Amino acid sequence: MKYCEVIFERYKRKVKYWMTFNEINTMIFTPHIGSGIRETDKNTIYNAIHNMFVASAKAVRLGHKINSSYKIGMMMFYCTTYPNTCNPEDTLMAVKDMDLYYYFSDVQVRGYYSNKALKYLDKQNVKLNVQEEDLTDLKEGTVDYIGLSYYMSGVSSDENDLKKTNGNLTTVLKNPYLVTSAWGWQIDPIGLRIALNNLYDRYHLPLFIVENGLGAHDKMEKDGTIKDPYRISYLREHIKQIKQAVDEDGVDLMGYTAWGCIDLISAGIGQMKKRYGFIYVDRDDEGNGSMKRYKKDSFYWYKKVIESNGENLD
Repeated sequence: MKYCEVIFERYKRKVKYWMTFNEINTMIFTPHIGSGIRETDKNTIYNAIHNMFVASAKAVRLGHKINSSYKIGMMMFYCTTYPNTCNPEDTLMAVKDMDLYYYFSDVQVRGYYSNKALKYLDKQNVKLNVQEEDLTDLKEGTVDYIGLSYYMSGVSSDENDLKKTNGNLTTVLKNPYLVTSAWGWQIDPIGLRIALNNLYDRYHLPLFIVENGLGAHDKMEKDGTIKDPYRISYLREHIKQIKQAVDEDGVDLMGYTAWGCIDLISAGIGQMKKRYGFIYVDRDDEGNGSMKRYKKDSFYWYKKVIESNGENLD
């Protein structure tokens, strides 16, 4: 709270939009990254998550007190999940998989644990250490908007012997209707439109896409240029679906920011070779390189996209 107070006061006239915890639901997949806890039993994990919920709510209340015009949101990693077949068992599993995402947004948007969440915790033999004041904090510290990262979609099935592929901090079943990135992440622009509809229909809060991008092997040509048409194509098709979600479906979308501006070490594999940026950094996996920076073709393309507010995608 002291940290939040310092930054809320310091940037009161410069920053309007805030988010409390980045990809808070990654606690389900990688709790050591999500919060730094070492124990991996569910009781420890879900109590840590509860503490994060309360901390977020307290921060929201404090921020609104310091500046009533602040918009403070949550941020979640979102992976649209389809049933593998029309088998009701597969559909139910897909619903349950998505419930693990909504576990987080339900509490931060609505201010309380849903009956479904409480039943889930009970079945997992999780005992939350909930103080009476926690319930007040959660209720009074609901978020103003929902931020999300979206890179890919997944598939759920009751069968265990199906082909799997890599994903963002998780492994998912392979979708035969989609192509994948060099790291196996399934590229699904329509899945982003579905995600936006799912979240807006559920909560009726503004949405903000704060991460969306493609990790790829980028290569510098002899003339110093970096040709990355695959990244341009990825972003173009996702932005097209975003526009349809807004114009045709009526989704209230605050904004869109791509991941990322500049090449950096991948959080997923701890290497430089998986590059997301519009700007190429001369550095390899062993730390060698001049660290000089070069604009990729996608840099110039995205510049036009920003200047036209998404109208010019050529």
